[in-house]
Amino acid sequence: MTDTRSRVPDWATDFNHADPAYNVNAHAIWDELRDGGCPVAHSPRFGGMWAPLTHELVHEVAYDTEHFTSNGVIVSNARPGIPAPVGPAPPITSDPPFHQIARRLLLPPFSPKAIDPWEPEVRRLCNALLDRVGTTTPGVSVVDAAVQYAQSIPVNVIARMLGFPPEDEETFRGFVHDAIEQVDLPPEQRFANFQQLDTYVDRQISEHVANPRDDLTSYLLSAELDGHRLAYEHVRGSIVLLLIAGIDTTWSAIGSSLWHLATNADDLERLVDDPDLIVFAVEEFLRAYAPVTMARLVRDDYDFHGYPMKGDDWVLLPFPAANRDPAFFDRAGEFVIDRAENRHAAFGLGIHRCIGSNLARLEVRVAVEEFVQRFPRFELAGDVRWSQGQIRGPRVLPVRVLAAP
Repeated sequence: MTDTRSRVPDWATDFNHADPAYNVNAHAIWDELRDGGCPVAHSPRFGGMWAPLTHELVHEVAYDTEHFTSNGVIVSNARPGIPAPVGPAPPITSDPPFHQIARRLLLPPFSPKAIDPWEPEVRRLCNALLDRVGTTTPGVSVVDAAVQYAQSIPVNVIARMLGFPPEDEETFRGFVHDAIEQVDLPPEQRFANFQQLDTYVDRQISEHVANPRDDLTSYLLSAELDGHRLAYEHVRGSIVLLLIAGIDTTWSAIGSSLWHLATNADDLERLVDDPDLIVFAVEEFLRAYAPVTMARLVRDDYDFHGYPMKGDDWVLLPFPAANRDPAFFDRAGEFVIDRAENRHAAFGLGIHRCIGSNLARLEVRVAVEEFVQRFPRFELAGDVRWSQGQIRGPRVLPVRVLAAP
């Protein structure tokens, strides 16, 4: 694939994670900047933006709630319309002390005890998607592991958990695209896109109010803070968070895992020969190809290690770059399928570590297990199209089936 990094002439001073070239070349860009003595990139885009690229600095910003607010987590040309400490999508957009209260509400439905029973359903879904591929001819048949498989797994699971119609999955993917990838749009267009999402969620909430059921939406509608039901905006914001975060992040992690196996035959063979390696492989997939970059906003003018950040500047938190920092990880740029010690930051650092990590691990593990069992040998069969923006993963992933049961 042609290297198109020249679209941004200088990543150190004009960093643009929304450039189509970024996610294609992200690993090389991070290495070049760090090796060139630039641990923090800058950009005048989006009203001012910074991007720390070392594990140490990403860790520092993630834990510093004094100088950095979580009120905005997706970089765009606008700033959040709902102020701190609640923010538009609690708890991820909430600051202390409210974040802890809002986070505590969502811990029970995402605990291992609540998530583990979903494994048979996830496995059934994966097999249904693979069955839909139909009969394959080894050496000839090409499957799009992203479009035909990975993208449909988390969207179906989170729809069922929220009690939303699974047949609306294409609508959900449109919402994700608008929220995560269309960050370069004018603020008024982004607002219009979010209004469509809010309208959809409002309709689902109304149906749940009229007909309560055993799902996450009804759970939030019945939840209380200090003896009072949650504010409507809190319920809607949390649902928006679960819908957006529960789809693109895991879809991207599954797709990147399958991309790795399609381009590294030795690792695929090891996983086929020793299925128990999946426990270590999943963690290494998450480290090496972590999909999620979050963001913060600078509260007030702040000198960050000599970098003059201004109030309301964006600060990207590229957890994927932190995961590939050679100062923190041994053989950071390599994929080590049996890596035993793996303190990766794929699920974030600080107060907003991903609530859905148990679900994400389950979906990635089962999705890879079932794909590899169905297709024990496969290879890349064409150009891969990667996402744009803060979630990194393949959107088109053609693989040629080389062996089938």
